[in-house]
Amino acid sequence: MAVNTDKNSYTIIFAIAMVLVVGSLLAFTASSLRPNIDENKRMEKQQNILYAMGVNGNEGAGDITFVGTDVVADEFSKYIKKQLVIENGDVKEDEEAYLIDIKKEQTRAKNGGTRRLPLFVGEKDGETFYIAPIRGKGLWDAIWGYVALDKDMVVKGTFFDHAGETPGLGANIKQRYFMDDFYGERLLTEAGAFKGITVAKGNADPKNEIKDDYEVDALAGATITGDGVSAMIKNDLKLYLPYFKTLK
Repeated sequence: MAVNTDKNSYTIIFAIAMVLVVGSLLAFTASSLRPNIDENKRMEKQQNILYAMGVNGNEGAGDITFVGTDVVADEFSKYIKKQLVIENGDVKEDEEAYLIDIKKEQTRAKNGGTRRLPLFVGEKDGETFYIAPIRGKGLWDAIWGYVALDKDMVVKGTFFDHAGETPGLGANIKQRYFMDDFYGERLLTEAGAFKGITVAKGNADPKNEIKDDYEVDALAGATITGDGVSAMIKNDLKLYLPYFKTLK
């Protein structure tokens, strides 16, 4: 018997069937790719942490070259000596601290829970680095990064990234010239109080040669994104101050 394809019931049944088939295929594909996706995220986090502490393939002044995915696991093990998790003043070692989701930890803290703070202790050329992840809000979406510090909370390197900032404007937070401006900047006053770093318009030091003014020069046309960078540095890195006081 021929099927009457002109009936509304046929159209509805056909649409439901297609949704089920396509949905099942998408779910299967997502499930199949999940291990690869997780592995790529793991390698990206390791690359970013290493980049912040100066372990990268940069050569020219504007290069941003990460450690290759084929060697990043070995390089991470070589340079990162400890992975710490700080929670309620307690410090514990955790070999998978780099997998902690900062967004989820921020949400937990906003809801009244305790926030876990990952911190990575690296060593390179006889120098010790403390690399902390940070996350905030830009103009359009999330921004995040890693900041490498010495024991006095002086910046020794950074890496910033974004989800959807404006190309040529806010998106430039991940340009080498902006990230390098933070090198040598101080987070603490002489008295040891946390001050942070402000991405400032009209900064009197556009070449960022003064390293005790707690400012770096803003990106043109990216005021809100710059404010987001300032806020995530101040809000997130301040949480690590009690740990750094124990290093004195």
